[in-house]
Amino acid sequence: MSKRELSRMKPSPVPLATLIGREIRNEKVEKPFVKFGQAGLAKKGEDYFLIKTDCHRVPGDPSTAFSVFAIFDGHNGISAAIYTKENLLNNVLSAIPQDISRDAWLQALPRALVVGFVKTDTEFQKKGETSGTTATFVIVDGWTVTVASVGDSRCILDTQGGVVSLLTVDHRLEENVEERERVTASGGEVGRLNIFGGNEVGPLRCWPGGLCLSRSIGDTDVGEYIVPIPHVKQVKLSSAGGRLIIASDGIWDTLSNDIAAMSCRGLPAELAAKLVVKEALRSRGLKDDTTCLVVDIIPSDHPVLLPTPKKKHNMLTTLFFGKKSENSTNKATSKLSAVGVVEELFEEGSAMLIERLGKDFPFDKNSEIFRCAICQVDQPPGNGLSVNSGPFFSPASKPWEGPFLCTNCRNKKDAMEGKRPSRPTVTA
Repeated sequence: MSKRELSRMKPSPVPLATLIGREIRNEKVEKPFVKFGQAGLAKKGEDYFLIKTDCHRVPGDPSTAFSVFAIFDGHNGISAAIYTKENLLNNVLSAIPQDISRDAWLQALPRALVVGFVKTDTEFQKKGETSGTTATFVIVDGWTVTVASVGDSRCILDTQGGVVSLLTVDHRLEENVEERERVTASGGEVGRLNIFGGNEVGPLRCWPGGLCLSRSIGDTDVGEYIVPIPHVKQVKLSSAGGRLIIASDGIWDTLSNDIAAMSCRGLPAELAAKLVVKEALRSRGLKDDTTCLVVDIIPSDHPVLLPTPKKKHNMLTTLFFGKKSENSTNKATSKLSAVGVVEELFEEGSAMLIERLGKDFPFDKNSEIFRCAICQVDQPPGNGLSVNSGPFFSPASKPWEGPFLCTNCRNKKDAMEGKRPSRPTVTA
């Protein structure tokens, strides 16, 4: 075979402008490889993690595969962390309609995550146990990353452009003014621990209970204003890929986001996770449970994630992907998803359940059976109300608009908003 014939068989290179144009037109882009590593050391043994890479949007169809990575940092025992690890994913997936397209599935995911978190919390509290847990829950579907979190475990994104971005919000009373105001407005008291002599020590806590966090799953002995409603952020990576670092506060109490990312750049995910933990231990020793997951989302034509070039942070890159306030209601943007640039698809952090569920749930008012948007249980209409009914809404509101909530889930919603006390029913 001649050289001319060989050259004809070789695929011609695709210009960068063409690749960017394909993304703008939403043309099919080959799925990336997902590689991961995990490392950790136990001090109290209350950290748990979940790695599941064989999930399918359509059961049995490998072309619909997605992966789940999560960290659960328990406190006051391990029951809540274990229960959440075992049940949260199923509760999220059960809230997504069946037989919908991938795009529709991804659009439904943020609301399903809210439903899954609240349902998991409600069901665990019925057990009557008092432990609680943070939850940082990450779903990777192709180039799209969706992160939901309560508590102070964290997920950061390190992209090829050298910009490290925080995909979660820390729900620590000490650091989050908005959460402190919400808790006190709902009936909670925020203050430090008093010791003999009247001296206050330690971080800000919520009383009763003394919890440092404003959001968690579990914590039955604390007021309902400690809510399980997660901050959710969804982004789409460029075809250059990126690295996620998901870790419990044993890492973040020691390392900044930038140092954690820089400490493991250019290394395989498995080794990277070990080095992040090692760096945290080197800084202050083992003071808390320390767990780290590193997830590399790699272009299919690269065997490993390419090292991020060292460059100084500048305002231009910040404009491409800047940190938003927790209560941002931006649902979609038209940012360009080019090499090294991240497209933000969704971000919402409100603790108000009605704001998170929206009003576009499928609903047939002629039907005699209604499905609760949270517990997913079918019930006759006399046993519950929509979120728009009741004395807390204006007369102009339509009681059968929006998602339907059964009586128990409606009581849960009202309690989280400080409208009435709520105590879970303990089952034997």
